Amino acid sequence: MPDLSSASAPVLAPVVGSPPAHPSRRRLALVLGAVVAILAAVNVADKYGPHHTGLIAGPIVALTLVLIARRAGLTWHDLGLSRRTFLPGLKYAVGAVLIVAVVYAIGAAIPATRVAFHDVRYHLHPGAALLTAFVVVPLGTVLLEEVAFRGVLMGLVNHHRGATWASITSSVLFGLWHILPSLRLAQVNQAVGATFGVGATGRVLAILGAVAFTALAGLLLCELRRRSGSLLAAAALHWATNGMGLLVATALAATSLS
Repeated sequence: MPDLSSASAPVLAPVVGSPPAHPSRRRLALVLGAVVAILAAVNVADKYGPHHTGLIAGPIVALTLVLIARRAGLTWHDLGLSRRTFLPGLKYAVGAVLIVAVVYAIGAAIPATRVAFHDVRYHLHPGAALLTAFVVVPLGTVLLEEVAFRGVLMGLVNHHRGATWASITSSVLFGLWHILPSLRLAQVNQAVGATFGVGATGRVLAILGAVAFTALAGLLLCELRRRSGSLLAAAALHWATNGMGLLVATALAATSLS
């Protein structure tokens, strides 16, 4: 007699529903969530904590983020820290600093653009200005932000989603990172205050403008990082924009007061 056991066995219908998340997506979401949470905590601490909190937290958090990224499988090249790309990065870095120096020199020389450097935060003694430009800015700002946004975040997303999404994600988060530092921008920067006003609406517009501007700057820094293959290039442009801008603003403030 024919064996009917296989014919009589029930046929199990496939389970209908959403497929489980791909392991790489889950891993990316977890690591990105951890990195963003750490950065958010540092941002709040730097804004509302003791003076120069970022100077201490910056290097520690930068090292922590690198260790997280390495644990997640990123290589030194993924992070922009490969020795092979050091020389190309150095060439881009020198070029970026020279370009910013020329642009700032022209901007400071022209009365119409000189007002952009009038910022009460930079009315500093020359010694304090030099300390801020060459110690506080590199260690407290540039190191953490470049490692976090153009190193770890860009490397993680690029590893899983490609260069375009990496640049967009990194730059949007970089823009949002500047919300807290921009809360009083309309009050402390003469050009911003004159453009947007110093009332509630002006403050909101100034913050939105700062977020948009820094997000666009983030795209430029990401492209520089991508082309050079090195964080050194983006870090140099970042420092030149902040550090040299501070020195020019301090020099102009001292000149106007003398």
